[in-house]
Amino acid sequence: MPAQHFTHVAHWVFDLDNTLYPPSARLFDQIEQRMTAWVMEALKVERAEADRLRRHYWQLYGTTLAGLMHEHGLDPAPYLVDVHDIELDRLTPDPALRAGIAALPGRRIVYTNGSAPYAERVLAARGLSGLFDAVYGVEHAGFRPKPERAAFEAVFAADGLDPARGAMFEDDPRNLAAPHEMGMRTVHVAPEAAPAGHIHHHTDDLAGFLARLRG
Repeated sequence: MPAQHFTHVAHWVFDLDNTLYPPSARLFDQIEQRMTAWVMEALKVERAEADRLRRHYWQLYGTTLAGLMHEHGLDPAPYLVDVHDIELDRLTPDPALRAGIAALPGRRIVYTNGSAPYAERVLAARGLSGLFDAVYGVEHAGFRPKPERAAFEAVFAADGLDPARGAMFEDDPRNLAAPHEMGMRTVHVAPEAAPAGHIHHHTDDLAGFLARLRG
């Protein structure tokens, strides 16, 4: 049972995409299409090259946006608005997940590499509005993306979060490395486990995992 490993936790940090909703919703398919279209327009390249650059920047910098800013001086504000202008009709409220998060003792926040306004839309569609003490997007980290440790440090400092008393829930294994180094309890939320020294727990059912923390 995982409950014994979380008795010290007073700060609960949740990623958004593919963490607070299931990957089967495939929202990122829409986002990736809009990212590719943005790269095509901004860099004046064909779709195949834009798609390659989108993946390359994600792998190299943590997000496509970070690569576009670093290598091409892209203005992040209009990009973030455009790529997150997607349909959320595949999302449905999850009462079990809401109950699990609501029962957590201490401070609860969302921290995403997307934008905070987009995160608020997703939370509303999932029936999770009003549960979190704060919602942070990449803009709150000065547009530095996870997995950069500096990005986590910026958001955690702004929130007053003590990593030694924190837990991080993420779908991307690489985004748990810095939280682990900072002393957080790490939970990989994904259909398949990705065993690594910086991952303490894995679950393919976040609501069920949180229910087990209550005992």
